[in-house]
Amino acid sequence: MAFDILTVGEALVEIMRTGLDQPLDRPGPFTGPYPSGAPFIFAVQAARLGARVAGVGAIGDDAFGQCFIAQLRSDGVDTRGVRVLPGRTTGVAFVAYFTGGARDFVFHMRHAASGQLTPDLLDPAWFEGLGVLHLMGSTLSIHDDALATARRALALAQQAGARFSFDPNLRPQLMPNARAREVFAPFVAAADVIIPTDEEARLLTGTDTTEDAVAALLADKPSRVVIVTRGGDGCAVYTRDGAVHVPAFPVEEVDPTGAGDCFDAGFLFRWLAGDPPAEAARFANACGALAVTQQGTMSGARSLDEVWAFMRRHAGA
Repeated sequence: MAFDILTVGEALVEIMRTGLDQPLDRPGPFTGPYPSGAPFIFAVQAARLGARVAGVGAIGDDAFGQCFIAQLRSDGVDTRGVRVLPGRTTGVAFVAYFTGGARDFVFHMRHAASGQLTPDLLDPAWFEGLGVLHLMGSTLSIHDDALATARRALALAQQAGARFSFDPNLRPQLMPNARAREVFAPFVAAADVIIPTDEEARLLTGTDTTEDAVAALLADKPSRVVIVTRGGDGCAVYTRDGAVHVPAFPVEEVDPTGAGDCFDAGFLFRWLAGDPPAEAARFANACGALAVTQQGTMSGARSLDEVWAFMRRHAGA
């Protein structure tokens, strides 16, 4: 069975502060573990929508790994590409949230199982008939082996005729932004869909404004879709036909982690189904909005029926 969507990256659990403005350099309460890792939040959301999804990564033979793999299996994500590594612990991200939306991370990933991404994890058969490969910059930022794995995945996708989607998902804690611009360049160049924030778009293109950044991205590949995400302000969709602002859905935010990953999944799910980019982005906004209403990285990822019902309730938004 061919996959609609395949992703590769860091498999981990997340342990987060229980409230706002509780920095990580001081004692305080945490909640978790929650199965996480941006590529796998994305995979779970896509699977809950009904896509045929596979994820490639590595976990430890420990309680956190069991927590992680049980979640993926319950959601129908194909886990043949998730390797269990005896002697390694499952990766962990500690997260703090601050008033205004900022976040701080401490990662145990590079030397954990989640950091053991190598090209041999990839089976070329998984790319046969693939709809889209989706990669994230957080994966490319772990170390050189992870970058080599991403390059191999992109090459296999291109050989198979699959489309490619890229979310820069910058993580300065893992790789300085200046270095990321250099490392990400081949992935940006190859992307059929690229989903940056305003800041990421400017950084990746070396421009001063979002408009100039988008112009550069479309000049390189006019068929590309660029979706600039803006959190509570929705998103802007740019194609060679012009720009469309797609407003957000009003919700009460509980936990913002994973909203962008759910957005990515929602967009690609509907884009693969043939929706015009602006319509797919509205659906993606709904997925992102729902994602922030629940505590836990994957808790807010909803089913297709739930997303449609939510959109009907907010038809005037």
